Amino acid sequence: EVQLVESGGGLVQPGGSLRLSCTASGFTFSNYAMTWVRQAPGKGLEWVSGINSGGDSTTYLDSVKGRFTVSRDNAKNTLYLQMNSLKPDDTAVYFCAKYNGMTYYYAMDAWGKGNLVSVSS
Repeated sequence: EVQLVESGGGLVQPGGSLRLSCTASGFTFSNYAMTWVRQAPGKGLEWVSGINSGGDSTTYLDSVKGRFTVSRDNAKNTLYLQMNSLKPDDTAVYFCAKYNGMTYYYAMDAWGKGNLVSVSS
């Protein structure tokens, strides 16, 4: 069974930093691209970032470029999202998800339960 478990969220002041982690199990993590998606209160899902299976290709939502960094440790079956210079608009539940292939051009086929990030003073 594929399982994705996010951690590392919480409350942070504007301008602060957080690192989200997503621990994967039930599949060969190093064979699949991964992604972060978020949902702000009362809004729809918004794709944030993607990373290929090898970790050497990444892509970002324009509004987080230069502030967020996605990475992965295939030896630890873990996906990360380093979030710096956080803004109130970044407040959302953040989900990690698995793509059905090695690149982020495939469809997403598994999701975690999400982790809340709140940015407020």
